[in-house]
This record gives sequence, C-alpha cells and structure tokens, in this order.
Amino acid sequence: MNRPPRTVSARARILGAVLAVACAGLVVVGGITFWVQQDTVLRTADGQLRTFAASVATEPMPDRAAVIDVVHSIVPDRTDGTIAVADGEVIAAAPSATGLHLADDEEFVRALSASSPTAAEYGTVNGDHGTLRYVALPVDGAVIAHAVLLDARMQLVITGVLTYTVTGLGMLLAIGVVGWFVIGRLLLPLRDLRATADAVTIGDFGARLPADGNDEISDLTRTVNSMLDRIEVSVDVQRQLLDDVRHELKTPITIVRGHLETMDVTDPVDVATTREIGMSELDRMTRLVDDIDLLAAVEDGALTMNMIDVDALTARVGELVAVIPGHSWSVESRGYGRVEGDYDRLLQAWLQLADNAAKYTPEGTPVEIGSSVDDAGAHLWVRDHGPGIPPASRHRIFRRFDRAEGRRTVGGSGLGLAIVDAIVKGHDGHCSVTETPGGGATFTIHIPPGRGRAPADLPAPVRAGDVVQQREASG
Repeated sequence: MNRPPRTVSARARILGAVLAVACAGLVVVGGITFWVQQDTVLRTADGQLRTFAASVATEPMPDRAAVIDVVHSIVPDRTDGTIAVADGEVIAAAPSATGLHLADDEEFVRALSASSPTAAEYGTVNGDHGTLRYVALPVDGAVIAHAVLLDARMQLVITGVLTYTVTGLGMLLAIGVVGWFVIGRLLLPLRDLRATADAVTIGDFGARLPADGNDEISDLTRTVNSMLDRIEVSVDVQRQLLDDVRHELKTPITIVRGHLETMDVTDPVDVATTREIGMSELDRMTRLVDDIDLLAAVEDGALTMNMIDVDALTARVGELVAVIPGHSWSVESRGYGRVEGDYDRLLQAWLQLADNAAKYTPEGTPVEIGSSVDDAGAHLWVRDHGPGIPPASRHRIFRRFDRAEGRRTVGGSGLGLAIVDAIVKGHDGHCSVTETPGGGATFTIHIPPGRGRAPADLPAPVRAGDVVQQREASG
C-alpha cells in the first residue's frame, strides 16, 4: 500500500506540542515571578528612601556643619549611600568601608548639582556604579541625597531567574527524553493496528492485535479485534452463501440448457414442453433470489420491535394456516402474555414452520399449532405427524439449502428454515426440534420476554401472508 511521504511523524508532533505547552508555561511562570520580584525590590527601595526623607526632616540642621555631622552619622548598607552636595561639590559622604561610594560617582554628583529641589525629590539616575534610585532633600543651601543601587538589589532576582531558566531548560530536556519513549509506547498499539490492517485480506482475517493492559488504548485494540471477528464471520457467511447459491443455480441452468440443446424446434409439442420446463426452473430461481433477499434483510437486523400479544398472534396464525390445503389444522393452546418482537417477522417464521410441516407430511394428516408463555418468554410451536426428523439430522436442517433427507423431495428454495432461524436469532431466541409422540416432528420457536432494545426505523418487512401465497401458487 502506497503512503504519502511524511515530513514530521505523529510522535514528533505530539512531543513538540507537549514541549511547546511546557515551554510556554515555564516562560509565563518565570515572567510573572521576575515581575513580582522586581516590583518588590522597587517598592522596598522606595520605602527605604521615604523613611530616610522622614528621618532627615526631623533632624535640626541650622548650618552646614550640622549637615555634615548628620551625613557622617549615617551608616549605609552595602547597596546604598548618602552624600551632601553644595555648589557642585561633595561636602560630606556617609562613611562606609563596604558600602556604596556615591562621592566617586561623577554622574550622580552632576545630577544632584543640577537639581534645585524645594522639597523631597525622588528620581532615578544611570550613574557610574549603575542604576541609582534616590531621594534629594534641600537643607541650608545644600542637598542631602540618599541613593540605592538597584542593580545590586536586583542581582539576587537575576540570579534566581537565571537559575530558574537553567532548571527549566533541564526540565524541558527531561520531558523531551521521557516523552519520546512514553509517546512511542502509547503509539505502539496504533502501529500494531496499522500492521494488522495491512495484513488483513479478503482471504485471511486471522490477524489480531495484542490486547494487554486496561487503559483506553487496550480497549481500542479489543474493540478492533471484536470488529475483525464480526467482519470475519460476515465474510464467511457471505462466502458460504455465494457457494451455496452457485451450487443451487447450477442445477436449473443445466436443466434449461440441456432441454434447449435437445429441443426439436420443428416439434410444437417438444417446444411447449421445453418452454414449460424452462419457465418452471426460472420461477424456482426467482423464488431462490427472493428468499436470499429476505434472508439478507433479516440477517441485517431489519426488525421493528414492539410489544406483542402472544394470544392475538396465535389466533392470527390459526386463521392463516387454515387456507393451507391437504391437512386439518387446529390450535391446541394459547399463551397469555406479551413479548418484545417484530410481529410480522414472527408471524412469517411461524407460518413458514406450518408450511414446512404441510410439505413434508402425508396429505390428510393433522397438524397442530400452539403457544405458551412463562418466565423464559414465549414458545410458539407447530406439531406434525409425518415421518419425523432423525436426531442425527436435526442439527443441520436450519442450514441454507440443507434438508433432513439430503435430497429434494418437494419444491422450495431450501431457505425456508434458514429464514426462520435468522428471524428467531434476530429476536435473541432459538429454534428447537423434538419428536412428536406417536411419530412426527415438533418445531418450537423460543423468544425471550424482552430484549431492552429500542425500535429502529427499518424497511417494511415482508408480509406474513407471502408464505401462504407462495404455497398456493406452487400448489
């Protein structure tokens, strides 16, 4: 089987989608974390600056000497510092061995010298040491400024983000490696399904999928195996039907051909006889085709399910069998109750059993019908007093084109009991054959009380009177 070339396998596409979602999730989480941490650093710095401005505002600084004393009294942290600027020169700087040396930052000093604050002024400068967040306060002709180095404060956040990035990349790599093998394992049944589908042919339905485990994939394999089983049975049935039909059609074709080849076209009697034989064989083939269509419709599930009154069904069958000549008919018992089924199909099956009894029993013998209902469902029976059916033959009389005696002794397509069996199986029931006391056979249809199945919209069934009409026509 030729397949179009693949650019990317399903395994790679699934893994790519998983990695893309994981990567997007990591980026979103990392971005939100970085933004929250950065905002925390900025709010902490601003809080520290406001605290400084409030504390300086409470200090008495009548002259520059007091300003210098206040600046020298401040002990800065490693990431902040304090200076006082007057007339463009640094007049004081907070002492710090490890802190921020703001007096050496010319860009920051220049920015303070250019400013003329009249109250606490907040700002940000990109100085020589980095980004500085500061507050400047005017005091006795000078400016006192406290600054925080944001780059140093953000260092811990940046280190955390870098650590998160490296860890995230490692996790993506781990997800990729593990996901490659896991996805491959999950897709293995699909590859088995493809191989099995390629192996199945019309002549070989033996390939099946290994169904291990109890997950959805295992359920799929079991469903596919069940589907293959049903297809195999259907194909076998159709193949057997075609073989049987081919065998059955050979006989009338051979008969018609033989008579046509030997017919004397100058003899009107021979022509009329040959025509009569040909028409008879063609009628038999027509009945065979009609019965095959009916059998196929029944086996395809063409049943309209409703609740059936067994007593009314029995009475109807008793009326219809009365027109079948050559026998005395009687209704011996009636069952009282209801079962779920297709009324017309069950009527047809029951009449087919009655017609079969009329064909295979001596003319003039009585035939009884009856029904009963119990916890197991409905039982519809036909009892004759003919030669009966040997026990060894009872298992095969419901097969297509099979007869208990193995040869044709009466007319018919050989599908009558097969149609009955298909109708009954369509109702989840079965047929049985027992010996009639004193000689003969009793055919019984067993139908369960209910199948829990909703009625379906199906083609209209063949009417029950067809069996009687066919019997009268072949008369």
